[in-house]
Amino acid sequence: MPTLTSEELELQPRRLLDDAEQGTSDVVTVEGEPVMLTLPLGASAGTSAERLELGVTLYERDLLSLGLAAKVAGLSYSRMIDELGARQIPVVRYSVEELDRELEYVRTLTGGR
Repeated sequence: MPTLTSEELELQPRRLLDDAEQGTSDVVTVEGEPVMLTLPLGASAGTSAERLELGVTLYERDLLSLGLAAKVAGLSYSRMIDELGARQIPVVRYSVEELDRELEYVRTLTGGR
């Protein structure tokens, strides 16, 4: 796996994209410490099972939206929802504050009942 320093990346910013298009991952380092790993996501990005696991994991960790996770996994939006449901991973994510606002709004629609 190729390694680039931050200085090399500044001089060759297109290199990460070129490598990804060729199916190659890269590690970028700053002062010798790895700070970034790139993963190609094209057709040569691994098996469909590996892409599915990656999409699910990134979604579950709240690193990707549902739509982007579905693209990484190679699934349609609705199929990704089904896959997450089968794994008991919530698709709709509300904070307590958001849920309270939603419930208050519903109460206004029902006359406070």
